[in-house]
Amino acid sequence: MSDQLQAFTVDLRGVVDLFARHLYSGPRVYLRELLQNAVDAVTARRLVDPGAPDQVRLTPLPDGGLELTDTGIGLTQAEARDVLATIGRSSKRDLELGLGRAEFLGQFGIGLLSAFMVADRIELVSRSAADPSARAIRWRGYDDGRYELAETDEPVPIGTTVRLRARRDAEHWLAPATVVALAEEFGSLLPYDVACRVEVPGHGHAWRRTSRSTLPWDAPAEGALEEYCRRTLGFEPLASIPLSVPLAGVSGVAYVLPAAPPPGPGTHRVFVKRMLLGTRVDGVLPDWAFFVRCVIDADGLRPTASREALYDDDVLLAVRDALAGQVRAWVLSTLGRGGPVSRRFLEVHHLALRALARQDDEVLDLVVDVLPFETTDGLRTLAQVHAEHQMLLHTSTVEEFRRVAPVARAQGLAVLNAGYVYDEELLARLAVRRPGWDVRPLEAADVSSVLDDLDPDRALRFEPVRVDAARVLAAQDCAVLLRTFEPPSLPALLLSDRDGQHELARRTLEEASDDVWARTLADIAAPSGLPRSLVLNCSNEAVLALLAAPPGPVRDAGLEALYTCAVLLAGESLRAQESLLLTQALARLLVAGTGDGGDA
Repeated sequence: MSDQLQAFTVDLRGVVDLFARHLYSGPRVYLRELLQNAVDAVTARRLVDPGAPDQVRLTPLPDGGLELTDTGIGLTQAEARDVLATIGRSSKRDLELGLGRAEFLGQFGIGLLSAFMVADRIELVSRSAADPSARAIRWRGYDDGRYELAETDEPVPIGTTVRLRARRDAEHWLAPATVVALAEEFGSLLPYDVACRVEVPGHGHAWRRTSRSTLPWDAPAEGALEEYCRRTLGFEPLASIPLSVPLAGVSGVAYVLPAAPPPGPGTHRVFVKRMLLGTRVDGVLPDWAFFVRCVIDADGLRPTASREALYDDDVLLAVRDALAGQVRAWVLSTLGRGGPVSRRFLEVHHLALRALARQDDEVLDLVVDVLPFETTDGLRTLAQVHAEHQMLLHTSTVEEFRRVAPVARAQGLAVLNAGYVYDEELLARLAVRRPGWDVRPLEAADVSSVLDDLDPDRALRFEPVRVDAARVLAAQDCAVLLRTFEPPSLPALLLSDRDGQHELARRTLEEASDDVWARTLADIAAPSGLPRSLVLNCSNEAVLALLAAPPGPVRDAGLEALYTCAVLLAGESLRAQESLLLTQALARLLVAGTGDGGDA
């Protein structure tokens, strides 16, 4: 027996549930789909009759339903059967007039079907403008998959009327206030006459227009763009940047935010053929442009199946690059000429400027001249620091800067704080960009070299103590230096350099590895000194007392306590052996201080 081909049976309720849960963001898009159908119908009629009316009217019904009427091209009985009887198939009219044409937004049958997310019955009455001899038709569809279609001799005007009967759990989506809000959100930029019937207290009913004939950024009056931003996006922009990519049919405006947002992909308000695609669409600008929010309308960008996002194709990539270039040009122009907007932008959006300078040499050159950095001399631009000190020494963490800043400032050593986001990367790029500049991380030798050496007599007298102190701290991979520096209240300073820290990490890994890996690590070890140095301040009273103390456990305990305190002041966490060292040192000092033993 041969197998027989059979047709699939489609569960309409299941399809509608699939729409609501997976294709669309929620039931609210039903109104956008109905508006798209109406606008496409008006557009199609105007292609054959440019003088045809362009009205779309939304009327809440007394029973809680909704009626939407358009003056579009309408449907014949054959077109209605083709469009509305087969789920998911494009009609001949869609293929001839809609798909692939820039003038049209959607697909009629799928768009109407989405109304079942909020309605259990849809009624459509239509008369065709393309075939004057055709009779009007009436189609009723039910959410259980049944439908009926018939011609009628009723006096029906050219165009289409769609009536929805609300589902019991979806009445609020068809409430008059909700319909007006959704029409204003989705269709605010539609070029046709779209209006909702609203109740005016004391005056009956009136038509409230929810669309506009021109785009807000087309020849705007003074202050109009700012007003549109306040009304639509809800903030007072720092500045507005015109956007235009004519080849892709893209136009709009980028608004500079008045406060700094967190870094990351920005979200923007995007219209496609003047119908709202989404209020939080990403991919319109590169990640560094997170300081602006865009409102754009596009004819050439391709929406996804849900029409709530954009396909990330070559066209979008080209548009993104073009819009990014226009935002970048505004940044360069504004910061180049200075003024209140420039100062405010630097104050609020310095992080975004750093993000852009990471990948743009021209912006990096501008940053050198205009962007203040935290330094031991206060806020200075990189150009100012280089002009004053002929070098740019920087720390890699905020904690390191806080540790060395008091000493470096007192000794006249200029140090930049590169512990914030992007700063160290910017300075590394600058070192390559300007090879004649001395741009490098701060090393322990840079600090120790500006500290005052002891006079020869004191240095000779304290040398045995220094050697003994170095012996005590050898187990901590720490050398000992004797210097005098400001402020005298600081007893000790812990200095470290990157090569030494790398060597310390290598040795720690070597100790925890098996023999083969340990030998490999030993083979690649670079000769270096100890990774850290404890600089004792010989201007400090406690250090002088320690140096004058007789050798023995108490002096060793004092030295160990100074070392662990210096580690904490450096912003580092105590390692296990250092925590034990501090506990033992304090115990010995307490015993000695209370006279219960020890070396007095």
